Amino acid sequence: MQIIKSIQQFARDEQGVTAIEYGLLAAVVATAVVAAGVLLKDGLDAAFGKVKAALSA
Repeated sequence: MQIIKSIQQFARDEQGVTAIEYGLLAAVVATAVVAAGVLLKDGLDAAFGKVKAALSA
């Protein structure tokens, strides 16, 4: 009987689900940041190149 109660309690526990949801959300945000970096790389290189040139002069 104790095993059945333990299994039922584990099935009702939603704390692990929340942790998984946060993990998935973090993965989506990290993917978006990497994708944005890849897409904006050329523009950022040009902008920082201009700043570097202006500071060197």
